[in-house]
Amino acid sequence: MGTSERLEFGHADRRRIYEYVERHGAAEPDEVQERLGIDPSGFRHHVAILKRDDRLEEVDGRLRVTIDAGAEEEYVSEDLEFHIRPARQEDLSGIVGAIRQVAEEKTYIVAESVADEVDHEETLLRHNELESRMFFVATVEKEVVGWVHLYAPELDKLSHTAELTVGVIEEYRGHGIGSHLLSRGLEWAGSNGYEKVYNSVPSANEEAIEFLEAHDWETEAIREDHYKLNGHYVDEVMMAVEL
Repeated sequence: MGTSERLEFGHADRRRIYEYVERHGAAEPDEVQERLGIDPSGFRHHVAILKRDDRLEEVDGRLRVTIDAGAEEEYVSEDLEFHIRPARQEDLSGIVGAIRQVAEEKTYIVAESVADEVDHEETLLRHNELESRMFFVATVEKEVVGWVHLYAPELDKLSHTAELTVGVIEEYRGHGIGSHLLSRGLEWAGSNGYEKVYNSVPSANEEAIEFLEAHDWETEAIREDHYKLNGHYVDEVMMAVEL
């Protein structure tokens, strides 16, 4: 995955297989072959090439897009053990639930729209010629308690930038989970060629603004009265960090 990457496949059916899997997040080979109506032997050949070229991988009998995002990391604070790892399609409901819970607590409009989009598409990770969408999750006893999300349109004029959202369920704050998630997300962005990362929050969410400022983010602009929350107009604080 990289900025403005043009996906070359060398064969129309190979592209169709990749796009089907990418659009659905994960799919069983027989399902893909049947839905696309590709000859079984030709299908196996194309999948083998997609695997060889690190486009697709097969996990637990399902094909998914290959995204090299590092390994799972374990952390132990005074009284909590948590893990941070690249998200999988199976994390979709857990991530949507965590985002909605955080958004309800602290009003996080951009993150809430991400949850709506992911929930509607039923696809967590995206990597095609129009967009890239990446998630990392924090888990406690295999339950999602936090996330960091990066979105980047694959347009030349914006290929150096990505939008980020990050959050941790309230009962798990104070253990450094948010800082580790943010660090992991920015590390991924930097290694994939992005130069600048953005995040926008309502001015009423002072906790989020203070968190980002503590990690060297700066306010680049304020859009006055951009949000209307509970009948009151609230500014949007547009923040960024250079990598």
